[in-house]
Amino acid sequence: MTEEKDPLRYFRIESRELLDQISRGVLDLQGGDPDGTGREAVAALLRHAHTLKGAARVVRQPGIAEAAHAVEEILVPYRDGAAPVPPDAVARLLALTDEIATHVNALEPARAAAPAVASAEPMPVRAESADVDELLDAVDEAHARFAPLRRQAVTVERARRAAEGITEQLRACGRERTMVMAVRLAADLTALGRQLTETVEQVERELDDIRGRAERLRLVPVATILTSLHRAVYDAASTEGKSVVFESHGGDLRLDPHVLGQAGNALLHVVRNAVAHGVEPEAERLAAGKRAQARVTVDVQRRGRYAAFRCRDDGRGFDLAAVRRQAERRGLVAGGAEADVRELMRLLMQGGISTSTTVTGVSGRGIGLDVVRDVAEQLGGEVSVDTEPGRGTSVELVVPLSLVSLTGLVVLAAGTVAAVPLDTVRTCVLLPAAEAATAAAAGALAHDGHVVPFLPLERVLAGGTGPAGNGVAVVLAPGGQPVAVGVDRLLGTSTLIVRPLPELAPASPVVSGLSMDAEGNPRIVLDPHGLAAAAGAADPGSPEPAGTPPPRDPILIVDDSLTTRMLERSILESAGYAVELAASGEEALERARHRRYALFLVDIDMPGIDGFTFVEQTRADPAQRDVPAILVSSRASAEDRRRGAAAGAGAYMVKSEFDQEELLAHIRALAGDP
Repeated sequence: MTEEKDPLRYFRIESRELLDQISRGVLDLQGGDPDGTGREAVAALLRHAHTLKGAARVVRQPGIAEAAHAVEEILVPYRDGAAPVPPDAVARLLALTDEIATHVNALEPARAAAPAVASAEPMPVRAESADVDELLDAVDEAHARFAPLRRQAVTVERARRAAEGITEQLRACGRERTMVMAVRLAADLTALGRQLTETVEQVERELDDIRGRAERLRLVPVATILTSLHRAVYDAASTEGKSVVFESHGGDLRLDPHVLGQAGNALLHVVRNAVAHGVEPEAERLAAGKRAQARVTVDVQRRGRYAAFRCRDDGRGFDLAAVRRQAERRGLVAGGAEADVRELMRLLMQGGISTSTTVTGVSGRGIGLDVVRDVAEQLGGEVSVDTEPGRGTSVELVVPLSLVSLTGLVVLAAGTVAAVPLDTVRTCVLLPAAEAATAAAAGALAHDGHVVPFLPLERVLAGGTGPAGNGVAVVLAPGGQPVAVGVDRLLGTSTLIVRPLPELAPASPVVSGLSMDAEGNPRIVLDPHGLAAAAGAADPGSPEPAGTPPPRDPILIVDDSLTTRMLERSILESAGYAVELAASGEEALERARHRRYALFLVDIDMPGIDGFTFVEQTRADPAQRDVPAILVSSRASAEDRRRGAAAGAGAYMVKSEFDQEELLAHIRALAGDP
């Protein structure tokens, strides 16, 4: 199988994702099975390993396929959940993930090489940008091509007004028959102008959304660093001979890769110190009335224009007496002088002070909090430490966001286009002109049985009172107290990449930042807190326009592997076939209920409905029973081939023996030429 430019492009993406899922899942096994979820965890790991193995075989990467198969072999004895996966098996699984990471890393182009799974070493976090830049250039070019259409809409409007003028002149002259033709012309021009304007606006909104989604690809999910931190905790605990459970929250948040990489490197030191200094040996914890397993938790959340990274442990806390003695020896505080906790924490963050009596690979050099301090200074943020003897320590790093991704509700007010974070919108209410004027004058609006504050957005943006021309009230909820913001129109929803305001740019307190529209022009993003807004959601986005059906029914590729889906699509589209994709059997059945397909190209091993079941169900459906199916699988046994034929598949292909020409030959025989 080959792809024109880069045959491993999608495999690199998928393998990194699957490897992160496998590593995270294996690390989660070390905590035992307190909730009885061991069976599900092992089953998920087996699916990820099997998918990786199949994808690796498709692109001829035997080293990765063999290592993934070895992962399966270790996990199979524990798939029934009767016994937890023992520590030595977890260690072997992690060694295999390291081996796979080495193979995956070797597939990276030399200019972009980076660890596929970040270890406990400094973590580079990067976002692919070349494809994003190419896509943004295409968006800009497409938008530029619509400029003539906007001008044509103006021309049509002028022609309409001219036709209406001619109509009036003909009416005055009593030329009724000619006047009727002019009236029809004016009506046609009105309809044409409206349709042209609506089409251009719809396409511009879609281009705007595409730009936002493309720019979002520059951002990196927090989950990218969480697996690395989990592995650092695991390695440190193994070195120290301690039992530690790692927990994390906020993995879905997407942040600028520079900010995330810097914060991740700082947190590596924090979690190592938490295990080395904070966590007590098991006997000491039990004697103190604590549970045997310690807990290290990392939380990441967005707070307006900032990102907060917080690491907590439930260990012994800092030995403040030892810190004070070290500080006295170094002459940082006078002997016998009292130093409060804040001062001692400040001294710790200066570096060089360690309460460890020995130097190990984890601790003892007095390096840790000073790294966090340096990162905070480099990013223009702050760091705080809170420790309680016997209860644990919390370290929080708060840094300003250079970029943040969110979905926005785009509105128009007083000629200004602005966006409100969609997750703060409770609902939107149409306002007749009289009601809008009354609400604007009273500063309040009756809504849902309550009177809520009402703020015309045009007043905030223009800095004056302005006329009450609002047509929609956007209801926001600040801390449970709703407030209505009046706008002229809703323009839909869009994915936004919010940039901070220039340092010297004056701005209203309700403006939190800027995003770029489809043309690359800045557009303000409103601060929901500045508007006294909070959580809630309503999506008034317009439906997508119906597409034009292809001249022939497409082929539906059904596979949970991104690599396999994209490579098979490349082969089929190069051969002239129309193609659609489904990532699961359930999705494929749903698609098949709504349209006709020329052929199903189906993987066997998928979560939920597998390939055998999918073929059986389509054969039982009168509307789909004559659509041929080809099964593609890592399975190569004669029994599986017989089962595929019994289910109704017209052909069976093994991924490790995959041949492009053989696939196309089967498709031509079953579905005809494109």
